[in-house]
Amino acid sequence: MNVLERKVHALGTHRVIDPPGSMPQSAHKLDNTPVALENEILCEVETLNVDSASFKQIRDACGGDAAKIGAHIQEIVRERGKQHNPVTGSGGMFIGRVLKIGERLRARIDLQAGERIASLVSLTLTPLAIEAVTRVDVETGRVWIRGKAILFESGLWAKLPKDIDTNVALAVLDVAGAPAQVKRMTGPGMTVAVIGADGKSGMLACAHAKVQAGSGGRVIAIAPDTNTESAQLLQQAGLVDAFIQADARDALAVSERFAQIAPELADLVVNCVNVPGTELSSILCAKQHGTVYFFSMSTSFTAAALGAEGVGKDVTMIIGNGYAEGHADTALQTLRDHPQIHEYFNRKYAR
Repeated sequence: MNVLERKVHALGTHRVIDPPGSMPQSAHKLDNTPVALENEILCEVETLNVDSASFKQIRDACGGDAAKIGAHIQEIVRERGKQHNPVTGSGGMFIGRVLKIGERLRARIDLQAGERIASLVSLTLTPLAIEAVTRVDVETGRVWIRGKAILFESGLWAKLPKDIDTNVALAVLDVAGAPAQVKRMTGPGMTVAVIGADGKSGMLACAHAKVQAGSGGRVIAIAPDTNTESAQLLQQAGLVDAFIQADARDALAVSERFAQIAPELADLVVNCVNVPGTELSSILCAKQHGTVYFFSMSTSFTAAALGAEGVGKDVTMIIGNGYAEGHADTALQTLRDHPQIHEYFNRKYAR
């Protein structure tokens, strides 16, 4: 049955082709016909921001060749009707211009055709049709395309801010869940460990952890290289109290070095890495009855659950939900509140 003949659903199940009865995110294939049904928003897509774990996997598989990366992404979308990496299971988000709003939605949302927005839902559930990939930034995971996407009635989006570069906003909104969640999970006096602190989500997480923990708390960063521009910035700006250079896949080395700096271990551990195999490092850095927040899309929750059991750690483990109330505003405000981070993001993404 053609999508135009199906009864629409707020969650977009009318776009599912295979398997029948599944939700759009878990479906293998969506109908990506670029037509706005009565409860949908049709957008002309300018840029995809492929999530870090997914882009790294694709980049490695393509040997870092931009043309091959673009072709690989096009093939995924041709096969699935969405950018849903079959290896990592993750996607990303997009920036685009609204072309049409379904008649059932027009009076209910503050949005007009012609406005530019960022999607705040994963590309793994977003019907997407790509006409051409025009550019790939191998360093940042941004992909410029000619194409169209559909947002469902339930889909989240944000109008692009006027005071922040569009490409910077895209990069920040892609990880907006991390700073918002860290902001509400961190309390005064807490010790917070941020694994993968030198990436987008890690930097924003450090900024909020430092503010919320206050002078009585500590933020300890962990990354493979302390000499990168982002790692140096975190230290120079006073957004971390200590920085451990270590590969988070080496659980014993990380936990031993962390215990030397913080013998009481961490109240909260935030995992922002883009590689698998870091679950046990995160768990071992947390104190008994502490919290581990797995924002990383590379996380194996089987490994996390069995790993905690195996080392006798009674910790609360939280899945890195990409959505939190007000997360877009929180993430963008981080740049306004921390000019040094804003300047870094401008240097890295505003191009």
